[in-house]
Amino acid sequence: MKALVLFSGGVDSTTCLGMAIDKYGKENVTALSVSYGQKHTKEIEASCKIAEYYGVEHFYLDLAKIFEYSDCSLLSHSDKEIPQESYAEQLTKTDGKPVSTYVPFRNGLFLASAASIAISKECEVIYYGAHADDAAGNAYPDCSSAFNRAINDAIFIGSGNQCRVEAPFVGLTKAQVVKIGLDLKVPYELTWSCYEGQEKPCGKCGTCIDRAEAFRLNGIEDPGTVNEA
Repeated sequence: MKALVLFSGGVDSTTCLGMAIDKYGKENVTALSVSYGQKHTKEIEASCKIAEYYGVEHFYLDLAKIFEYSDCSLLSHSDKEIPQESYAEQLTKTDGKPVSTYVPFRNGLFLASAASIAISKECEVIYYGAHADDAAGNAYPDCSSAFNRAINDAIFIGSGNQCRVEAPFVGLTKAQVVKIGLDLKVPYELTWSCYEGQEKPCGKCGTCIDRAEAFRLNGIEDPGTVNEA
């Protein structure tokens, strides 16, 4: 059996990659990294290092053109500042809508693109790293259990029952994801999560805050922060 992993180079997708390799063997796993016009290339650079570390096949796809109409604060053409506060704080100001770092239907687009590649590569499963913390409060609705069920049904039916979607962390917190990854000896020191593209993680954006807390709850300091030059 072969698996394709949506792979950003961050904590969650790298844990997914580690799980897939542990289950299917690196020779049966393909990593797919996607550029969407983000403000920096740090995640893509991290994904290349991690794919090389694991020795897996690694594809790269550029979908930036599709998001050129969005003013999401993560995108290079946006003048919006990336919020320097937790997702919970951000959600108090969104009136039930997603946070400003939500890229419109990003996971839906990524998974649909991944499905086409997966079917062509005879991969029977697509992994992606959505987890419960990101879905909480509708911050990232395309990380929710409901979205995962719907997109899995669509891809399974649309592929002629050849390919399914698996989000192994959709009911778990980020701390639980990190626990799984630590057990698998995932190289978290090579990952990048920060929304800013500076030399070191900012420590203030929503994803930096969540990441630090996830490692703290596992009783360790973030390896990426410790080893970052």
